[in-house]
Amino acid sequence: MEAVRIAILDMYNNAPNEGMRCIRQLLSRGATEAGVPFQVDTFNVRAEDALPGLEYDLYVSSGGPGIPLASDEAWEPRYFDFIDSLLAYNRQHDLKKHLLLICHSFQLVSRHLGLGQVSRRKSTSFGVLPVHLTTEGLADPLLHGLPDPFFIVDSRDYQLTHLNHTRMEEFGAKVLCLEKERPHVPLERAVMAIRFTPEVFGTQFHPEADGEGMLRYMLTDERKQQVITAYGAAKYEEMVHLLANPDTIERTESVIVPTFIRRALAQLGQLSVA
Repeated sequence: MEAVRIAILDMYNNAPNEGMRCIRQLLSRGATEAGVPFQVDTFNVRAEDALPGLEYDLYVSSGGPGIPLASDEAWEPRYFDFIDSLLAYNRQHDLKKHLLLICHSFQLVSRHLGLGQVSRRKSTSFGVLPVHLTTEGLADPLLHGLPDPFFIVDSRDYQLTHLNHTRMEEFGAKVLCLEKERPHVPLERAVMAIRFTPEVFGTQFHPEADGEGMLRYMLTDERKQQVITAYGAAKYEEMVHLLANPDTIERTESVIVPTFIRRALAQLGQLSVA
């Protein structure tokens, strides 16, 4: 049986993180569930200027630290060339390439495609938070099985707002969910997920976050102290309580990325059911 070829674009710039562990864990589960071998290669985009070609079937572009605004980093134009090449390939071929964009990658690609304004938030959004589905989100196959609202792991200083609706229509892109409602705050709500194309899906949050693993990580003395120092004891206790609830992050983790993998495999002819 031929292996499904998967490329992980590691955008963490060698910073310590839980995201890569979670992505690899979900891919391992996906291979076991499908009974199909996965060949998974990792490309350290920002630290090593490494990028894949178009020989892979699935691509996962991770979250990461830093500023998602225009820069003179050498990897950035090459990363965007890769994104443009993948989108062009999908327009020209029946058998498509599937791409998942997470957090930092979501911000970068949204900016590159001119879909809206990526800007710094007035304050960091951090924690286990609810997001609300749009009409399009309620109908999107990757979000079936999630309640409205559903809970996500959020950790960002930047956001996508002020959509360019002309560009969105050109791509056929759809907003799938928005950040929590804040009636007392006179600011536009950030976009939290977009269906860029039928094969390209992105989230401002971390759909790969592992509820059990994140809880274990948060309970370490070092991380506990970091969160309390930065955000206060109440925020820490709220996060621990929500992470321990199987209907929050564990549920989100069990739906979005696994469904992305299953649907991609089905369209590649590796599964009979999407």
